Amino acid sequence: MRLSSIHHVAIICSDYARSRHFYTQVLGLRVLAEVYRQARRSHKLDLALPDGSQLELFSFPDPPPRPSYPEACGLRHLAFAVDDIDACVSELQAHGIAVEAVRVDEYTGRRYTFFADPDDLPIEFYERG
Repeated sequence: MRLSSIHHVAIICSDYARSRHFYTQVLGLRVLAEVYRQARRSHKLDLALPDGSQLELFSFPDPPPRPSYPEACGLRHLAFAVDDIDACVSELQAHGIAVEAVRVDEYTGRRYTFFADPDDLPIEFYERG
């Protein structure tokens, strides 16, 4: 078996309009497709990342909260590579988004930071070298 890349990551949100705005207007992801699935009372939004991978945003009625603190077993966070972390932090803050202090990865020497999406999903920006 040989895996070639991540095709997509799926996220379930509690407020579709708020999350759609965050991922398209704040993070700037391009909409590939958007449908409302009546039988599931669920929106599905396919978003493009610059490397060709995708983010799928779903809404479902009354999804259970995501256990995070203390960290639960499972997906820990979503990380995006960025070229200029300082510019990205400034842009997030201009949108009123709280961003943790930029830190340095002790193993790679690269800078990174965390913030949260509208449902408190931890997102990391990791600066390319």
